[in-house]
Amino acid sequence: MSAAPLHFSHLPSRRRAMQALAGMGALAALPFPTLAAADNGLWPQDSRVPGGVARLSLGPAPQCPQVRSGDVPVLVLGDMIEWTAVVGIPLSTKPGSHTVQVQDGARERTLRYQVQDKKYTEQRLKVSPKTVDLAPDDLARHERERAHQQTIMERFSAPPPDLGPLRMQQPVPGRRSSSFGLRRIFNGQARNPHSGMDIAAATGTPIVAPLLGTVVDVGDYFFNGGTVWLDHGAGLLSMYCHLSRTDCKVGDVLRTGDRFCQVGATGRVTGPHLHWGVMLNRTMVDPALFLAA
Repeated sequence: MSAAPLHFSHLPSRRRAMQALAGMGALAALPFPTLAAADNGLWPQDSRVPGGVARLSLGPAPQCPQVRSGDVPVLVLGDMIEWTAVVGIPLSTKPGSHTVQVQDGARERTLRYQVQDKKYTEQRLKVSPKTVDLAPDDLARHERERAHQQTIMERFSAPPPDLGPLRMQQPVPGRRSSSFGLRRIFNGQARNPHSGMDIAAATGTPIVAPLLGTVVDVGDYFFNGGTVWLDHGAGLLSMYCHLSRTDCKVGDVLRTGDRFCQVGATGRVTGPHLHWGVMLNRTMVDPALFLAA
């Protein structure tokens, strides 16, 4: 099922309807931007491929519907005239028909959407075995860190009321040096696809928050080096890795454009750059879909 088209020509009638409802005291508190969100230039791009984002129209409802992909809650935004689910599609998703479950008051329904295939670049490399097979101590550290970061990725918090549009600012200027979804094979051993966007920049280059968010994790990890996670609400998170410096702490609220860390080459990297990841409903999606075209 394709997302409903969004047109500026619909806005005047929507405004009149909303004003009439508000005058009757029927307007509920809204968790995300309402009429302004009808401009699809303010949304993440709809790209129904593995690693992409599906924008699914839920139609009208007096209260925000609850949506789940499997057992994972999904971000929903809009207003009582039309709600939209914004679904992250895992890189491992097979092409074909997929579903989300919608709870609208007492009504439950299944909403279907199609995922198309996408071929990501594959890179085969011959490297020293010690860079592929971790020593026991390093492996134990990685397992501990992965368990901790899993708790961060499972967050589903209430979005801030002033979150605004979901399009993001690129967190650091520079060339995108490695594409999302790149599949690397080291010495014949397949590794997980690249789950973020690498942006080439010099050590010490300031990194800014691409969207209003709260710092929920600051750490130094084996693979990712200096790392910060931001929570933007309702299962939308972003991560920043290989940092040389962090100028924030857990609990800090950052507005779009606030500086909070610096580019580095910490962790398992060959040179300075920012690894930037965006997560929706616990799955990493292509950050490029959140940037202005």
